Amino acid sequence: MKLGTIANQTRDGQLVVVSRDLKRYTTAGSKVPTLQFALDNWNSVVAELQKLSDKLNNDTSFGTGHSFENFIAPLPRAYEWVDGSAYLNHVQLVRKARGAEMPTSFFTDPLVYQGGSGDMLAWNQDLTFTDASWGLDFESEVVVYLDDTPQATSAEEAQSHVRLVGIVNDVSLRGLIPNELAKGFGFFNSKPSTAFAPVVVTPDELGSAWQNGKVHLPLHTHYNGKLFGHPNAGPEMQFSFYELIAHITKTRSFTAGTILGSGTVSNEDRTLGSSCLAEKRMIETIDDGAAKTPFMQVGDRVEIEMFDGKGHSIFGKISQKVVPFRKG
Repeated sequence: MKLGTIANQTRDGQLVVVSRDLKRYTTAGSKVPTLQFALDNWNSVVAELQKLSDKLNNDTSFGTGHSFENFIAPLPRAYEWVDGSAYLNHVQLVRKARGAEMPTSFFTDPLVYQGGSGDMLAWNQDLTFTDASWGLDFESEVVVYLDDTPQATSAEEAQSHVRLVGIVNDVSLRGLIPNELAKGFGFFNSKPSTAFAPVVVTPDELGSAWQNGKVHLPLHTHYNGKLFGHPNAGPEMQFSFYELIAHITKTRSFTAGTILGSGTVSNEDRTLGSSCLAEKRMIETIDDGAAKTPFMQVGDRVEIEMFDGKGHSIFGKISQKVVPFRKG
């Protein structure tokens, strides 16, 4: 089943069920007005949503055709946005570029941070550019949406709490990160709003690509019209989503509507490219002694998409252009 949210007169939009080929949708109706409502009441609404999904997929005359223009973030505002860093190749490159060793704890204890969740960006919403020194960067990631997940959920129990899967652009301001981290209190200004693909899917839609809490498919990033990277999101994910859930629930529970990210998808095989500019710059620093690739500038565009084994888009595309920031 594939779901999305279209804009209406409310802040949270209208939940829609989307056909597998992404060509048509139908509203979920007044009984299931939003994605948050669906997540809050999953067991009582999923059967009806599945019926709509089946009808869309079996009857090409059913539903409304669309181009995603009226789709906003699946959850325009979420209760929590927690992001991991589950691809150790990415972490190793960051540390190697500055001559730092990889702590052994990184192999057994996941890295996570708590991001802002009150203003989630649509798939086509512009990225604003304020200051070149801030180092605007994209980060292509996979995310899962949770239902009510209690404290001390084990990795084995976590499977039952993953309701939906999606992809995001977890925007970073690289130039602001060092000073923030030096204060010893984590990210804040360096992590602006995250952008979401228009569609989220139930794990079964991924078929055999969904294995043990990982998505075993390449995540494609195009930058200014050229393929920037297509690393596989599955094999080198050090901590699965199930393990990340076990980690974040160590001391507290999480409510339905929590979004959990994988971190920047990264593979050791450099021929597969990267999922962020910072990683390419790290490789340039390691190989050539200095970074040559600039961070994003006004007019640049990033596009992020994942395809199934037949080459069909699963979540739709994230496509964002950098524009000058204007207040108001």
